Amino acid sequence: MGELLDNIGGPQDLKAIGIERLPQLAEEVRGLIIDTVSNTGGHLASSLGAVELAIALHYAFNAPDDKIIWDVGHQAYAHKILTGRRGSFPTLRQLGGISGFPRPAESIYDAFGAGHSSTSISAALGMAVARDLDGRAYKVISVIGDGSLTAGLAFEGLNQAGHLKKDLIVVLNDNEMSISKNVGALSTFLSRKITGRFATKLKKEVESFIKTIPRIGDKLIGIAKRAEDSLITLLTPGMLFEGLGFHYIGPLDGHDIPALVETFNDVKNYGGAPVLIHVLTKKGKGYAPAESDPSVFHGVSAFDVRTGRPKKEPKKSYTNVFSSTLLDIADRNRKVVAITAAMPEGTGLDRFAERFPDRFYDVGIAEQHALTFAAGMAKEGFIPVTAIYSTFLQRAYDEVFHDVCLQNLHVVMAIDRAGIVGQDGATHHGLFDISYLRHLPNIILAAPKDEDELRHLLYSATRYCAPVAVRYPRGVCTGVDISGPLMEIPLGKAEMLMEGSQVTLLALGSMVRPAMEAAERLEGQGIKAGVVNCRFVKPLDAECILNAATSTGAIVTVEENALQGGFGSAVLELLEEHGIRCPVKRIGVPDEFIEHGTQEELRARLGLDSIGIENTVKSFIKENRKSGRLVPFRFFDRGV
Repeated sequence: MGELLDNIGGPQDLKAIGIERLPQLAEEVRGLIIDTVSNTGGHLASSLGAVELAIALHYAFNAPDDKIIWDVGHQAYAHKILTGRRGSFPTLRQLGGISGFPRPAESIYDAFGAGHSSTSISAALGMAVARDLDGRAYKVISVIGDGSLTAGLAFEGLNQAGHLKKDLIVVLNDNEMSISKNVGALSTFLSRKITGRFATKLKKEVESFIKTIPRIGDKLIGIAKRAEDSLITLLTPGMLFEGLGFHYIGPLDGHDIPALVETFNDVKNYGGAPVLIHVLTKKGKGYAPAESDPSVFHGVSAFDVRTGRPKKEPKKSYTNVFSSTLLDIADRNRKVVAITAAMPEGTGLDRFAERFPDRFYDVGIAEQHALTFAAGMAKEGFIPVTAIYSTFLQRAYDEVFHDVCLQNLHVVMAIDRAGIVGQDGATHHGLFDISYLRHLPNIILAAPKDEDELRHLLYSATRYCAPVAVRYPRGVCTGVDISGPLMEIPLGKAEMLMEGSQVTLLALGSMVRPAMEAAERLEGQGIKAGVVNCRFVKPLDAECILNAATSTGAIVTVEENALQGGFGSAVLELLEEHGIRCPVKRIGVPDEFIEHGTQEELRARLGLDSIGIENTVKSFIKENRKSGRLVPFRFFDRGV
């Protein structure tokens, strides 16, 4: 593995290495990250850029007593390797292996859970306040990327930290991009690299000149240094952070380990204000393909280290189909605009940005702003299509409620990565969007059974003139023909796919295909199961569902969402409202957070594949036959 790395079982072993040998250790850590991620997939470019930073932090501070809090966690692979997980690192993001993000349940060195951006400063401040209330003396360090500073939460934390004047260290890891190229006025401000070359040159020239002045030269050095610091602060990002109450240091070369260690040691005893240390790093550092295209190597599947190319050629995904369909729609309707929150490539909107640059808006990591910004455009007659991953849309719940649904504005929410996402684990699964959206008045909530239906639902969403959310999964398409013309799907209309006589499977979105496969196998075992592609969670096709309940006398709902408040709950509510009493079995995600693993592994574990659905239906029918509950519907009082 490596001459030095083989002997690192934790931060104490790291401290036994001479500082002059730490660059060699950095290369060994970087090699392990590249080799592992090439097999497991993961967040490569960010972690490669933060190797020296992680080494310097653990060399200077005393974790786990000192708390090092990594924002998002994309940059924390070196941290995991240095804190006792070197041997288990090859299991990264694998079922039963270590997480791709900091996770306190996994290690005492993971001071706070992460996965969504911009939380580290607020969490660190909370820990610092708790420390002081307890009369303790450990250090608290937040490591945050420049992209994460585009989120309002980061500034809320900075604002209070400056006000409270707590002993807190914030390390700003500035690589000039988050997942995609950073946008906005703040990014432009942080990118004023006058701070690096200009500051160093100014310092050397001023000191050289003043030292030549007889008798008073040494005394003037101190005065000049203070003047130089003031000038640099005025001309650089330091002005912003000093204004928020922080002592600003930097920028520093984030790959110069001795300079980082020296700075971290210097600030340990600094008092009177929180400190922000601005470091400059290169995303993808040490691996040429990642350095040249860090967006592609932000999150990657398994790849060939020699070429950087994926080991499996990517196939057409739902994101691809969304992207191409939105281009077709926007060609026809100039009122359609596209919005993303720092994810143009991830959501497929990079193509829209190229075709319609004046109608594309990347708001940065600011989902709350994205929805209210969209609401403002909708209020003025435009049709904003806001593409956000399901797990990140959670951050804008109040805006969906207050600014979109309450005002009944025609905002289209394209909810990518809905359902089981896979190896990013609990922080990234999209398992709650049905539950947190369907109870909002005015909203239309739909999910396509395949990529062709995604095309038609997206087109329909731009025509419904109401708040619309269309959820679709991560991953490969089903392979159906998508060459036909776009058609508007009647609002709330389900699709009967198979007639049944003993039970009806009401399936939604990604679960329609496995439900069909299960029904076909059940038929071979003498169980005639009907299958309905429900399409809409809200409004439900009441006529179709009630007819299915009365004709077969038993219902099984299938969804890739939390069971609490999900699609199955909506069906139960519908049956109750109409006085229909029949056995109902809901298949979905139980009341727990789902860990990382492949989509196939996790769906099998949760009973959300065709075999799991088949077995659940058989058990359901057997149980209800034994209890006598599966009887012709005419024996029930419909109560309508």
